[in-house]
Amino acid sequence: MFVGHYGVSFAARKVEPSIPLWVLFIAVQLLDVAWAPFVLLGIEKVRIVPGITATNPLDLYYMPYTHGLVTALLWSAGAFVIYRLSTKRGGNFAALVVAVAVFSHWILDLVVHRPDLPLYDNAAKVGFGLWNHPLLAFSLEVALLFGGMCMYFRAGARRRTATAAFGLVMLMIEAYVFFGPPPSSGKAVALTALTSYVVFAVVIRLLEGRHSAEEITP
Repeated sequence: MFVGHYGVSFAARKVEPSIPLWVLFIAVQLLDVAWAPFVLLGIEKVRIVPGITATNPLDLYYMPYTHGLVTALLWSAGAFVIYRLSTKRGGNFAALVVAVAVFSHWILDLVVHRPDLPLYDNAAKVGFGLWNHPLLAFSLEVALLFGGMCMYFRAGARRRTATAAFGLVMLMIEAYVFFGPPPSSGKAVALTALTSYVVFAVVIRLLEGRHSAEEITP
C-alpha cells in the first residue's frame, strides 16, 4: 500500500488537531521511511520477481526490522516517546495518535501484501494478498485516501482545492506504480519511495501553512 496510508494521516489530524499534518504524513509511512535506507544499506532485502503479485513485482523476502509485527509495535512505541518528549502540545493523547498512525501502516500492509510480513524475526509471515486483485487494491487506496481527506475537510481545513489536487497527483503516481512498468531494481524502489515520502511531507507542510490547532475542530 502507498497513498492509502495517507488517508489515516488526514483522519488522525481530524481526531487530534494539535498534530501537524506533515508529522502524520511521516508517521503513517515511518516503517517504510526506515525500510528504504535499510534496503539501500543491505540490512533488509527486496528483489524484483515479475509476476509475484498481480500488482507489483516486489519480493519483500527479508524485512524483520521494519515490517515485523513485534518491531512495528516497537517503532510505534518509539514514536510515542519521541513525539511526547518533543512537544507539550496535545499531551499523551496526541502522542498516542501518532503511535497509532505508525502502527496503522502494518495493519494496512497486512491487507494488501502477500505473506511477507513476519510476526517476529523473519518467521511466521502473514499477508492477505489483496495485491493479487489490482482493481480491488487500487479501489481500497482511493477509498482510504479520499475518505480520510473528506474527514479532514469536514473539520474545517483550509486550502481544500489545493489539497484535493495534491491528492489526485498522489493517486496518479499510485496508478503508475500499479499499472506501469516494473522498477529496475529493489534499491531503485527504495530510493524512489524515500524521495516520495520526503516530498509529500514537504508539500503537505506547505499546503497546511502555519499550523493552528484551532483551525480544525475534532
